[in-house]
Amino acid sequence: MSTHIGAESGQIAPYVLLPGDPYRARWIAETFLEDPQQYNDVRGMLGYTGTYKGVRISAQGSGMGQPSMAIYAQELFEQYDVQAIVRVGTCGALDERVKVRDVILGMAASTDSAMNRPRFGDVTFAPAADFDLLRYCYEAAQEKLLPAVVGGLFSSDQFYNPNTEISATLARYGVLGVEMEAAALYTLAAQFSRRALAVCTVSDHLITGEETTAAERQETFDDMMVMALDAIVRLDREGDGR
Repeated sequence: MSTHIGAESGQIAPYVLLPGDPYRARWIAETFLEDPQQYNDVRGMLGYTGTYKGVRISAQGSGMGQPSMAIYAQELFEQYDVQAIVRVGTCGALDERVKVRDVILGMAASTDSAMNRPRFGDVTFAPAADFDLLRYCYEAAQEKLLPAVVGGLFSSDQFYNPNTEISATLARYGVLGVEMEAAALYTLAAQFSRRALAVCTVSDHLITGEETTAAERQETFDDMMVMALDAIVRLDREGDGR
């Protein structure tokens, strides 16, 4: 067991889907995984392991924001030898070309967080996704005609950001969506030489004002899950799971 995850050695799969909402982790397990077994309920952060198309995969809640997510990602990488984490979450769209319910595959993640300063000092590290996971996820989306777009994310430490101009500035530089976890996840994957990808369904649009309901955010983002799961299966079958 680690400090925040109550699993024994071997209970967590080499590949983990990491939603922020623990109830989404349960929904993933019950909806997509065969024979899911719960291994964690510490602090209400539910975790399950099952199989998808014959590949062992876990689903683990991580909470909201980079500090919370980083606790779980680091323990999964460092103490449970997890080889790849795919964040499956939501984001707000910053670009009119991206629609609500589209899925953004986060190629890189800008951030306003200070979390990397102890690591890099004055150097600005550029957190980026694993290429193979990104490629497999995009290929799965194309084959299944699912609405996916590849581009940059903005990982903000503030859900209610008082800097109302930053979204427009980021959009001018090609950033497609704003969320709260990817930059820290990509940094930890780099630290431990593991793989990571953020796959985010657009739940609301910062330009048009369109949004989804809480129930839809929890239980109806099937396209995102299928892309992420199929990407993991491809990674495993290509022998790229390390």
